[in-house]
This record gives sequence, structure tokens and C-alpha cells, in this order.
Amino acid sequence: MTRTGAGGGPLLLGVRHHGPGSARAVRAALDAARPQVVLIEGPPEADALVPLAAEEDMRPPVALLAHAVDQPGRSAFWPLAEFSPEWVAIRWALSHEVPARFIDLPATHTLAWGSNASTEPEEGSADAPARETDVRVDPLAVLAETAGYDDPERWWEDVVEHRGVREGDAFAPFTALEEAMGALRETYGTGGHERDLVREAHMRLQLRAAQREFGDGVAVVCGAWHVPALRSKASVAADRALLKGLAKVKTDMTWVPWTHRRLSRVSGYGAGIESPGWYGHLFSAPDRPVERWLTKVAGLLRGEDRIVSSAHVIEAVRLAETLAAMRGRPLPGLGETTDAVRAVMCDGSDVPLSLVHDRLVVGDVLGQVPRSAPAVPLQRDLERIQRRLRLKPEALERELELDLRKETDAGRSRLLHRLRLLRVEWGEPVAPRGSTGTFRETWRLRWEPELSVRVAEAGVWGTTVRDAATAKAEADALSAQGLAEVTALAERCLLAELPRALPVVMRILADRAALDADVGHLAQALPALVRSLRYGDVRGTDTRALTEVAAGLAERIFVGLPPACAALDADAADEMRRHVDAVHGSVGLLADAVALAHPGARSAGDTDGVTGDADAGAGGAGCGPGHRDLRGRWHTVLRVLSLRDTVPGVVRGRAVRLLLDEGKVGQDEAARLMGLVLSPGTPPGDAAAWIEGFVGGGSGGGMLLLHDERLLGLVDAWLTGVPAEAFTDVLPLLRRTFSAYEPGVRRTLGELVRRGPGQRGSVTAAGPGIPGFAADLDAGRADAVLPVVRLLLGLGGPEQDARNRDVDDDLVGVAG
Repeated sequence: MTRTGAGGGPLLLGVRHHGPGSARAVRAALDAARPQVVLIEGPPEADALVPLAAEEDMRPPVALLAHAVDQPGRSAFWPLAEFSPEWVAIRWALSHEVPARFIDLPATHTLAWGSNASTEPEEGSADAPARETDVRVDPLAVLAETAGYDDPERWWEDVVEHRGVREGDAFAPFTALEEAMGALRETYGTGGHERDLVREAHMRLQLRAAQREFGDGVAVVCGAWHVPALRSKASVAADRALLKGLAKVKTDMTWVPWTHRRLSRVSGYGAGIESPGWYGHLFSAPDRPVERWLTKVAGLLRGEDRIVSSAHVIEAVRLAETLAAMRGRPLPGLGETTDAVRAVMCDGSDVPLSLVHDRLVVGDVLGQVPRSAPAVPLQRDLERIQRRLRLKPEALERELELDLRKETDAGRSRLLHRLRLLRVEWGEPVAPRGSTGTFRETWRLRWEPELSVRVAEAGVWGTTVRDAATAKAEADALSAQGLAEVTALAERCLLAELPRALPVVMRILADRAALDADVGHLAQALPALVRSLRYGDVRGTDTRALTEVAAGLAERIFVGLPPACAALDADAADEMRRHVDAVHGSVGLLADAVALAHPGARSAGDTDGVTGDADAGAGGAGCGPGHRDLRGRWHTVLRVLSLRDTVPGVVRGRAVRLLLDEGKVGQDEAARLMGLVLSPGTPPGDAAAWIEGFVGGGSGGGMLLLHDERLLGLVDAWLTGVPAEAFTDVLPLLRRTFSAYEPGVRRTLGELVRRGPGQRGSVTAAGPGIPGFAADLDAGRADAVLPVVRLLLGLGGPEQDARNRDVDDDLVGVAG
């Protein structure tokens, strides 16, 4: 040991957590001092994990994770990056075969602090974020302000990062920083960090123990704020008194991967650095850091198809150096390089600059820990499945397309759905591009460090992902508050392929459905239940029990819907209209599923459907032979809704529209019903609501009006006859209805209306007054597009000429 602290004491190396300049200075000081033991600020429970830092599979950024055994969600992180002084100290000690020990307050006390268990990570050190009731001092901000800087980061870069370590003076930075921190502690005391008194008492006790064992060959790496307290002459008795009676919890500790993006937040050591990627570059660049950084930026922008040449890099370096000189800085910092990139490589735009900030300044580096690191059994099972499915956790967000017909993709889907049940949100399902089939899924994946805590929390449900997801699904079903929650859970169990959990969920679902008399709740629950039936074929799941419950639920909706639609206000009526739409979409799928489950069931209702009795066969909750004609019964319910005056106009209009789309009501009948509603005796508000239900809500009503001018004429005649005093009342409804149409539809409707009454025929016979319409079919223009349409439909080839002629006739008929 060639250099000790003041008065022959230990070597105290005060650092800034996650500071590359501090990390370089620590390495130089340790090389110069050659201590016999290195003490590091951190939880002593991690001493047994230090040797893992020497393994090849350990790649920072990583973090020490401590969590309460009985409450895994109560946890704390101590993150370490490649440029963290603590990590450099650990690696130095291991490479020189010197003991490395942590001396901060044990995690068993840190996690017990506070009366209530927290689901968020506790502070890992005194530099962590302040509570709202604390008035805490930021030492760097005070020093920067004293030096005349308005930005603490810029002051730190100028004083530490850009100065380097001068030859033969490895200890000078720590001496100067200790003096500055001593002055701050004299002025501000604890600076609002009241818990530091306890932590520093424990550090002093550990320091004394090391001195008894190693003499003066002790080096301490800790936050610079703590150095004056460790140098102070507090008595052993006083320190022990501060630690007496501290609460404890049983704690486990391990290494977990961390990310640069997570380092950029105020967490763990509390550095909350804004530019971990930039700091990592400063630490790792052997020389010419500005030139190397701007070369990285150019490579990133070229990868995004931006024109960036070596000349741009040279000019950006010159500009950054010029800016640094003008601003009185020893070297260009992040501010200067960013300004140079914006001006030279991004043409003054912040759009590509935001990409540079996201990918390089912050970065998506994800660390790695060795398999030998301690972990809960659930974590081990998850890692085994990830390796088998070749699904590696990554910090960079990416989309994953899955084809469930492939075994590996099906396994990935199962894993991601099971993890979502366990609240481990590694993946988020998104709408697939170009396919709505059930055999394709698209996921957006990103692994966050906090998910390691969620995995530890989920370990209470089981030792494997499948068992834990099964137990969690059963518990969620028992605690579900509403019917819709249970049906959504049933869908998720099918997606996750949890056959042992499904019977429990289905039993609770059947019980809840039998007791719930609210038609709105039943209508909310049915779509998720019916969607679940679609997964049976592709996932090989038996959905017969689910079909029985869904059919019974549909029957109860059929019976209860007409009474439930009576006497509703405007908001409730609009919500009920959405329920009607959802049930209508579900009934078609459910009817097909029932037909597959009961091949002998009759389907006569598909040919009749508007004359039946709405109450027939409603008593059962299953799929008995007497009430398997779901489509026909639903059409009967829609007919009842369309004719009852007590039903709100928006629901009646939607019922008529659905019947028209299904072919159960002809256009003449629809025109007659619209004429009745739009007659002078109907209040304008009710008539407007009926129109909204019939042609609004994104249901293609605009095209219906385009191609049936009788309906458009009725709407036009009614609208022109609305009294002036009532027009302002119906205007919001009409605006909401017609604003949902495509611009081209609105424009063509306007042209039709502009021509005036008595001059509108059908659209196809509208004459030359409207672009795109003529009195007769233009056969020449129609023939010109037929080859292209045949090619799109795959109908090419001489052997298909006869078939093509039939298709051509059909296409011309459609065009007409």
C-alpha cells in the first residue's frame, strides 16, 4: 500500500456512481496503492456473489437484486455498468486476487425500512430519489453553481471526465473531491439524507473490522458524499447505538441483467444519468473519443438510409471542437457533439437526432449474468424455455410475427400468454399486419430489468411457468369481480393452453352467468367468450364446454335484451347500441361453433328468422336441440327491437340496418320503416338518433345511401323539413354520423344532394352530372380492367376460359 488517507488511515476513494471519469480514477488509484482489501458501498449479502463477476458470461450492465423472501415484490436494485467505479473496483480486486467486500447497510434492514410493503423497488442507496417531505441537497448541483455553471452535468464533464488522470498523481482527484464534500457536509449536515447516519455508522464499523484484519492496506470505494463521515472519529458505541433495534426481513440476493435505458432513470444508486451510452463510450474509447463517437453516429444514420459521408464526420468534428473552444470547455462534450450532429448530419432536424439520442446517447445495451447465479426455480424454468424456443430477452423493442401452425411459434405464443397471466409483461400482443386469421399473432417484445422482480413475485404460484400460470389463473377466477373479467380470463387460458385451469374458470363462469341478470354485463362477456371458440382448431383445444356456456349466455341475452332497451337515456342507448353490434358479430361465430359441436342441429332459422317467437326455447342455458337455431332467434330479437316504440331510436335504427345487411329485411321494407320514423309526427331528436343507428357508427352507411337514393331522398326530405328551432338540437347527432364517412363518400353524397329533388335517379343512372357515374354501363371501360382482375384472382390460363367468361359476367354485373 503506497498511499493512505489523511493521518495514515484507509484510502477513501470518493466517486460519482456511474461516472466513467471516477471509474478510470479508481482503477489508477488501486493500481498505485495496491491495497490488501477493497471495501465497496453495497449490501454485504452480496459478498458471496462477487466471484461471479469474473465469469465470462457476466457482462454489464448488471444489478444486484435483493428481495424479501416472503414478499418478492419488495425489492431493491444496485445497478452497475462497465463504467461504474464499483464495478471497476470489483474487477480489479478479482484480477489481483484481493478480497472485495460490501460494507453498506445490509439489505435485510433496507427492505424492512417503512411500515408498509412496497411493490416498487426500494432505494438502493442514500443518493436515491427524495421523498416529497424531504429537502435534500444535490452535492454536484451545489458545487457546479459555486463554480459558475448552470448545468451540473457540464461541470462534472469539464472538471472530471475531460481532465483525465495525470501521470504520478492518481490520488489528486479524490483529495480535491473529499475537501469539497467536507465543506458541503459542514454546511448542510446530512443534506436531508437522514438515513445516511445509520448507513454510515454501519460502514464505519465494517471499516474498523477491516483495519483490524489488514492494517492500513484498506481501500474504500463509496459515494463522495460519504467520505467525510467515514473519516470522522465517531465512537464504536455511538455507531452501534444507531444500528440497535433495526427491523429485519429475510432476504435473497442475486445478479440480474440491467439496461442502459434503465440506468438513465433515477434508481438504485440514484445517479439517474441521462446519457449512459455516451458515458460508456467515454470509458471504453482508447483515444480520440469525439472522432470515434461521431463515426458511430454516422454509421447509425447511414443504416437508416440517410446520406452521411466521411466528409460529414470531419466537418462535424471541426464544428464540435470550435463550439467547445467558444464555450471555454477543455474538450467537446455531449452538448457540442449533439449540436454538431444536428447541424451537419441532420440538416438542422431533430427527427433523426432523436434516433441518435435513443440508440446511442441512451442505448439499448442489455447485460448478461451467468447461469450459476442464484435464481428462483421459476426463473430457471423460464430460462430453459427461452433457450429451447430460441427467444432471447432483448432490451431493444422489436416485433415478433408468429405462425401458430409451426411448433416453435406455437410454443412462443404459449409462453408469452402464460407470462402475461403472471403479470410478467415481456410481450404485448398487437394487431397483425395483413392477416386476421387465428393462426397468426404479432407481439411487441422488450425485456425490462423490473421483469426479474415480477418473475420472483410469480414464483409463489409455482416452480414452472405452466404450473404458476395455472395456479394464478384459478386464483384470478375466484377473485374476479365481474362476468366480463371471467370471460376474458377464459380466453386467456385458451390462448395460454392451460387445460387444468380451464375447468375451474368455466365452472365459475357458468355460476356467474347464471346469477348475473344485467343484460349489459352478459353482452360484454359474450364477445370474449365467442372469440375463445376460434382458437380451438389452431391450438387443438377442446372448446365444447365453452360452447355450451356461450350458447346459454346468448339465449339469456336474447330474452333480456328487448326489455333492457326500454326507457334509456341517450348515453345508455348509445352503449346498448354497441352491445347490440358486439352480440351480432358474436352470434355468427357462435352459431358455427354450435353447428360443429352438434352436427345434427337444424338451421332452419337461417331461412326464416323474422317470424319466430322471441321467447321460444329461452329457458335453457345449454345447447339443447330445441334452441340451437341461434341466428334465427337473433334475427327475431332484432325484429322485435326494430318495431318497439319504447326502444331508443339509435337501437331501432341499428336493428333495421343489421336485418337489412343479413337479407332478412328487403330494401323496400327498410325504406318503409325509415319513412315512418322520419314522418312529421316523430320528434326530430328521435329521428336523428334512428338515422345515426341506421347509417352511422362506421357501418358502411354512407355507401348504402349512395347506392339507394330512395333512402337518401327520405333523409334529405326529413332534414330540410326540420324546424329551425329543433335543428341545433339534432345537429350534433348528424355531424357525428356523417363525419365518420370517408371523404370520397361525403363528396359524392354532396353532389347527389346538390342536384336537388326530382333529378336523382339511382346512382348508376345518375347521368353525367356526377363524376364516376353515367346513364349506362360503359362496356369498353369495364372490359379493360377484366384481365387485371382475373390476374389478381388467379384465373389466368386458356383452360379456364369458360370459367373466366362466367367471372367476367359477374364482374361486369358488379360494376354495373
